[in-house]
Amino acid sequence: MHFLAAATQSTADRLKGIPADVWLKLAAGVGAVILVVVVLRKLARMNRALLAAIVIVGLSIFGLSWVYNRDEPAWATPVVERIAEFFPSKGKGSR
Repeated sequence: MHFLAAATQSTADRLKGIPADVWLKLAAGVGAVILVVVVLRKLARMNRALLAAIVIVGLSIFGLSWVYNRDEPAWATPVVERIAEFFPSKGKGSR
């Protein structure tokens, strides 16, 4: 029975074996979640009309960037194809 106890690693030994970059990514993920919660709490107190205007302007800039650069994800291509007829783009050779 002693060989079984000696063969199993303790939790601390297993944690020591995890690379440092995994801990950094985990910390960054936790930090991002905390940041999102703080921002959402601040936005909840904001005037709804101002929040709607900010969201519309932000999404418009993002969407027009897709139309101009034609680097949209595959699921957005049908919509961007139709919108791209009315807005300038880098040109046909950009894809």
